[in-house]
Amino acid sequence: MNIGEAAKLSGVPPKTIRYYESVGLIREASRKTSGYRDYEPKDIEVLRFVVRARSLGFSLKDVCNLLALWNDTHRSSADVKRLAMERIGDIDERIAQLESMRATLSLLVAECHGDERSTCPILDGLSGNPAPHDCRGDEIKENSHGQVHC
Repeated sequence: MNIGEAAKLSGVPPKTIRYYESVGLIREASRKTSGYRDYEPKDIEVLRFVVRARSLGFSLKDVCNLLALWNDTHRSSADVKRLAMERIGDIDERIAQLESMRATLSLLVAECHGDERSTCPILDGLSGNPAPHDCRGDEIKENSHGQVHC
């Protein structure tokens, strides 16, 4: 089958298939006498594997390692599990980063009056240089993040 058909069946765009071939992630397709790539059903299976692994956030290097393990009938499942556990650790780290970002942004949003005032705690917080706030007589405080609020 040609690259268009392979792309349709695998869900991988032709440009990405060519890229995966160029970096050695998948085998280079054989060529028809016309020069067009010719893919086998096994190639579609490999591309689908790659898509699933990438959708779980595995790097190209990890996908390459997973493909090697997948093709090794004498592999140890411990090796596969180790890669998956490392990926879970990466995901947990990213979740912690996102939660921290959310907490900081939520704090900035909570400090913003969202009215006609020109002072904006969100912009002040992003600049890293808190400006005087229009607290209308409220006590000015600094939180543990160094941000000023009323």
